[in-house]
Amino acid sequence: MSVIALDRDYPSIFGAPVIRAVDTDIFALRYFTHCMACGFCNDQCCDHGVDIDAANMERLSALGPAFEKFVEVPQTDWFAPGIVVDGEFPSGRHGRTRAVGGKCVFAERQGRGCKIHAFCLANSLDYHLYKPMVSILFPLTFEHGVLVPSAETVDGSLICSGDGPSLYEGVRGEVAHFFGDALVAALDAFTSSARPEVRPSAGARARR
Repeated sequence: MSVIALDRDYPSIFGAPVIRAVDTDIFALRYFTHCMACGFCNDQCCDHGVDIDAANMERLSALGPAFEKFVEVPQTDWFAPGIVVDGEFPSGRHGRTRAVGGKCVFAERQGRGCKIHAFCLANSLDYHLYKPMVSILFPLTFEHGVLVPSAETVDGSLICSGDGPSLYEGVRGEVAHFFGDALVAALDAFTSSARPEVRPSAGARARR
């Protein structure tokens, strides 16, 4: 893997995280992109909890009884204890969703997908304000200002790794939403232009 410094800083629409470099493996590694059309993974990527911005936690809690009924788990059991101070998250703090019965508490157990995402779509809410950014960007993530592949795609443990579009292509639209068209244009250029100077890579933010 190699990490390339970008021409400038690219802050998210929330101010953080800020992307300053990119791991070129996001253009080389591939996966089955059409998640909801998958019939073989049993939502493997939801087999554990995930870091979630503290502001997202507050917004989910504020959805009240309707969302609690939809989740089918008491609100008191949604998040693991403790808040971590982390300047890479929009509010500067994050918690973590609980894993219940071997799945994220917000995973749909009677079917497929994320209950946060489904509830937002059904109620005309912007899921970007509720669902964890780490989940939305998966299988990309961010670490120390670097846009990197998620660990599961690097070690090959993600069951849908190997075939399909690149990691970047799969979530290009979400990268544009969070970080803007200028970052997407800069990343698009890497697929067809000479690479700038390479420097040592940082590790990936783990979802597990």
